[in-house]
Amino acid sequence: MSKKHMRNIGIMAHIDAGKTTTTERILFYSGKSHRIGEVDDGEATMDWMEQEQNRGITISSAATTCLWKDHQINIIDTPGHVDFTAEVERSLRVLDSAVAVFCAVGGVEPQSETVWRQADSYRIPRMIFVNKMDRMGADFYEVLKEIRSKLKAPAVPLYLPIGTESLFEGIIDLINMRKIDFVRDSMGSNMEISPIPEELQDISRTWREHLIDELSAHSDEMTELYLEGKDIPTDLIHQAIRKGTISRTFIPVFVGASLKNIGVQPLLDGIVAYLPAPDEVPPLIGHHVKKDEDVEVHCDDNETPLGLVFKIQHDREAGPLCFFRMYSGVIKKGEAVFNVNKRKRERIHRLFKMHANKNEPIHSISAGDIGVAVGFKFAQTGDTISSEGVQILLEQMHFPEPVISVAIEPKTTSEQDKLRKALEMLKREDPTFTYKEDAETGQLIISGMGELHLDVLVTRITKELNVDARVGKQQVTYRESISKKVELTESFTKVLSGKEQHAGITFTVEPNPKSYGNLYRSLVPEDRLPREFADAVQRGFENSFNGGIRYGYPVYGVIVTVTDADYDMLTASSFAYEACASHGFERACSQADPILLEPMMIIDIMTPQDYVGDVISQLVSRGGLVESLESKTTVEHIHGKAPLEKMFGYSTALRSITQGRGNFAMEFSHFAKKE
Repeated sequence: MSKKHMRNIGIMAHIDAGKTTTTERILFYSGKSHRIGEVDDGEATMDWMEQEQNRGITISSAATTCLWKDHQINIIDTPGHVDFTAEVERSLRVLDSAVAVFCAVGGVEPQSETVWRQADSYRIPRMIFVNKMDRMGADFYEVLKEIRSKLKAPAVPLYLPIGTESLFEGIIDLINMRKIDFVRDSMGSNMEISPIPEELQDISRTWREHLIDELSAHSDEMTELYLEGKDIPTDLIHQAIRKGTISRTFIPVFVGASLKNIGVQPLLDGIVAYLPAPDEVPPLIGHHVKKDEDVEVHCDDNETPLGLVFKIQHDREAGPLCFFRMYSGVIKKGEAVFNVNKRKRERIHRLFKMHANKNEPIHSISAGDIGVAVGFKFAQTGDTISSEGVQILLEQMHFPEPVISVAIEPKTTSEQDKLRKALEMLKREDPTFTYKEDAETGQLIISGMGELHLDVLVTRITKELNVDARVGKQQVTYRESISKKVELTESFTKVLSGKEQHAGITFTVEPNPKSYGNLYRSLVPEDRLPREFADAVQRGFENSFNGGIRYGYPVYGVIVTVTDADYDMLTASSFAYEACASHGFERACSQADPILLEPMMIIDIMTPQDYVGDVISQLVSRGGLVESLESKTTVEHIHGKAPLEKMFGYSTALRSITQGRGNFAMEFSHFAKKE
């Protein structure tokens, strides 16, 4: 299929906005799913993990392919829950465009803003689908106002709803100025077109003028016709919408109710008509390893094969399934490719196109497409697949630090290996999941992004992977840092096998004022310290970042600068320099007034008005700080911050004081000094 007829889209939104239901409808109408699966019934095609069906949320981003009007649409259904932000991030990394789903009742919710910011950072063209118009409290125009004010998005409706809540019955097409009804008996497959009713003529004309006015900025031809009062051809309108959408200066808004099968086909038409093909997005920038320079990567089948692994999912029979996006060239089944990050050759045993948890074998995959490879032994999320001759490295993905931990240990010695294999597999799948062995207790400590994230991981280990293990209480993962600058000269001498090994370095440690990340730099030229020993010094410091200062927590927010080195060709060794750096770091940090840092969280709480006072006083009693209060039609929206340590079990407490009607989202903000 030509590139022009291909679309790589993501479906993104806040939890419960109806992303998965919308995707299910898209699969139904495009013929890939012969019956509609409901999230509420636990039968959604895209939510195929057992836990996703039990919890009614999307955890892993399932990729699927469908056809609509001779166009191939690759869809990635991403999680809406804040603990799975990394899933959204890595999906956005490989998409060309996205459909943002907003709930007509909730509007712009906390996680909607997070996902929107992520999409902005990757410069992704978007369309908006305002869903759940059939729900009590639905208000299309209020949501539109929120999108424009909160997200600063140039959102303009192409369709208007007819009626609202239980009276929602269809939509008005502003481009062709007509009414569209969706026949219930055909599950909305059949659409009836009719003139716009008299009582809706005025509002339709007003919004159409607004649409034409906004589009005139993208088309001089349209501006002239508009000023002359002439009819504007629909082809010209479509061209202007497409141009504005791809340049991200215009965001088309669609409306409907996926559960009631209203408004999904116009959305599909919009995906095909307005979102970019893989060769219409700006070329990606890669780094040529051998030439040590940045190069542009163009979507062309004749270029060097280049792909990015954006997800790994474990299959009981096939092993690791590597989801990857091809950016240039073609790769075929049976071929050997080169993993640039791991510097290893990999062989592709089989290639697939995925449809949720079903697959369709293919022989090759070309630039712009998304597929799944079986046979990779070393690949991890974020790895670049290229050819050994032309090694190009694509930009690395960056994931947030895990902030919550739990101890896990096998019940019997025979389960020990099984547990370690399970943890290694999960680490390959999920870059925000880490594990390490506690030096004092010998327990394995697993860490993740939040309570739900860890809960899901533990359930997968014990239920899905059948590991018989004991699990401790969830605990906060603290960090250690320093509060003043210290300069130190450290030397290390040891006699090994009768040979003296010596190393000496001078360096400073200081707090990082710009961010809480660690930074290592060396000002020592290569003629003062050869490369292999300079690398050993760097290894020594970077390994020490994980070892802690006083309490064994990872070190965070420290800048290490090596200013001088003592080098003697006869006694120098990599071991000595690595040990010298490690010992010196510990000594310098203990003199630099070490401090303990705790994770602070951004808290967004939605509660009915009656319970606002109780909710605020409870948040304050947990060490939280209310930053702002925002009134919506049906709920109050409280923005605040709180230490993670005090927020364990908060969901139960909130449900208790709001009689089950309050909900909240919690997202990592920063590490702050623990008082």
